[in-house]
Amino acid sequence: MTLAACNNDGTATDDSSSGASTSSASTSGATEVAPTTEPTSAGTGTVGSTGAVDSTGVVDSTGVVDSTGAVDSTGAIDSTGAGDSSGGTDSTGDTGVVEEFVKVQLIALNDFHGNLEPPAGSSGKITLPDTTKVDAGGAAFLATHVAALRADNPNTVVVSAGDLIGASPLTSALFHDEPTIELMNQIGLAYNAVGNHEFDEGASELLRMQNGGCHPQDGCGDQTPFPGADFQFLAANVLVSEKPVKTLFPSYAIHEVDGVQIAFIGMTLEGTPDIVTPSGIAGLTFIDEAERANALVPELTAMGVEAIVVLIHEGGYQAGYYDQCDGISGAIVDIVNNLADEIDVVISGHTHQAYNCLIADKFVTSAASFGRVLTDIDLEISTSTGDVSSVTATNVVVTREAADPEVDAFVAEYKTLAAPLANKEIGSITATLDRYPPMMVPGLSTMGAVIADAQLAATAPAMLGGAQIAFMNPGGVRADLLYPAAPGEPKDGIVTYGEGFTVQPFGNSLVVMTLTGAQIDTLLEQQFVMGKDPYILQVSEGFTFAYSLSAPIGSKVDPASTKLNGVKIDLAKKYRVTVNSFLAAGGDGFAVLVDGSDRLGGANDMDALEDYFAANSPISPPALDRITKLP
Repeated sequence: MTLAACNNDGTATDDSSSGASTSSASTSGATEVAPTTEPTSAGTGTVGSTGAVDSTGVVDSTGVVDSTGAVDSTGAIDSTGAGDSSGGTDSTGDTGVVEEFVKVQLIALNDFHGNLEPPAGSSGKITLPDTTKVDAGGAAFLATHVAALRADNPNTVVVSAGDLIGASPLTSALFHDEPTIELMNQIGLAYNAVGNHEFDEGASELLRMQNGGCHPQDGCGDQTPFPGADFQFLAANVLVSEKPVKTLFPSYAIHEVDGVQIAFIGMTLEGTPDIVTPSGIAGLTFIDEAERANALVPELTAMGVEAIVVLIHEGGYQAGYYDQCDGISGAIVDIVNNLADEIDVVISGHTHQAYNCLIADKFVTSAASFGRVLTDIDLEISTSTGDVSSVTATNVVVTREAADPEVDAFVAEYKTLAAPLANKEIGSITATLDRYPPMMVPGLSTMGAVIADAQLAATAPAMLGGAQIAFMNPGGVRADLLYPAAPGEPKDGIVTYGEGFTVQPFGNSLVVMTLTGAQIDTLLEQQFVMGKDPYILQVSEGFTFAYSLSAPIGSKVDPASTKLNGVKIDLAKKYRVTVNSFLAAGGDGFAVLVDGSDRLGGANDMDALEDYFAANSPISPPALDRITKLP
């Protein structure tokens, strides 16, 4: 096997600092080719011979070629070529040429979010077609299922549609998600499209995930060097420069198997800037997903690549079970409908849904979240034309019958290192606090209400901001807080630091600001955006409002219902409001918060939650009467 790297308008880090990226395979016989630094809109360009990476870490090219199963910092055409590839033969007609087909298996996951340990509660279950729920997920079980699927076909490529890291439980997050990267190295992940949560600690930290090295402030938390990812991050629509086009990571990778080539284009959702902290993505531009993928297709076909797979961190929603496609909706539908005909398969994520669809003659899949589901995609590719002749896809539940012993020991090691902090008792509850509102109707959840109350309590004293109201973004509430005792806990109701961190893992600071009543009204109306699901803020005790989905955009909230401690909000009056630093920067589209005045920084959000439990335990689920849904 040989390695040939083709740098196409991707940015990566300097080869001198990324030796770990190729650690899993030999690079003997390696050659490099690189198109021009500024491809045309059609993606065409001449081929040079340098493949050079400049000292800033920018790779002036679009894609990568790796024929070894490993990737260097510039990307890769990956040529595995193991086993019998023939899926059958066929005569091509009068020429007498026999057409053969290579069988290639793709194993896909998405939205793993550092869930090394089996996720608990509803986050660790999948509903089966008979309506029973089965426990699913956990790194050791994931590894077992990947190995079992790989055994069916040695021509296997493991891929991910983003959010491998970020919003992770403490066992991974305490070590800046290094354990999750190392886990994915172990299971043989080849390519990961960047997701929005890959940017939680900023672009520089994400580059460290690719290239390795200890954290610049915290060092190597497990006292061993961090090698970085053996797999390649892909970021076709994340630009560091528009003229010439340069991307944070390569736009695509070309993977070669027994003489046939598959291109993997990787990208995140165009709306990433709305849902990550602005400082972490300063200088980056996120562009339209379909337009960017389509611009790369002519470049790929000019190279003779006819089999094209898109890995995209954007998704949809459906009403069926995990391997069905019942009424698929959401952003992914429009994106796929606008993709070029040459694209064969779309592997998606972001919405944490599981589905297996056919949209616009393309297979479109998603594998839930937290490692609970894998998608098994089987391709047959013609050796004479390079075209995909057939596709089948099945979503497979990652059940918990057999744990991979090596991965199990690996996770146990990090769990032990995190245990002193994770097992610290911070308080108690009288019943489960739920992440989601009842019946999934947009509104308040008991967990969201408690977090908002904790943030208000942390900032209400005059010296700490004099806050009167707290708002919490629902996407920042990541899990239920379960009443039943976890393994090792002596009784029900105990809340540990690790459990609290799993619920709220971002480490945002609190910000108190002054808003007028009119700005608060604008804030509430910004919960409703044309063409998107309502995004209802979690609110602290004493603040109430009502909304109607049938009302027009801009008038969804009844002004008479917006009250503080029973008194109608005065549009001309000023109020002190607490939000986290993500919202304060306009995150999740709440742009009015950028205009808040007289800002005062506050405690870390997890510290506020810990202090609230210490002062108020046992905590009971609060009444969900702060937000009212009207007809």
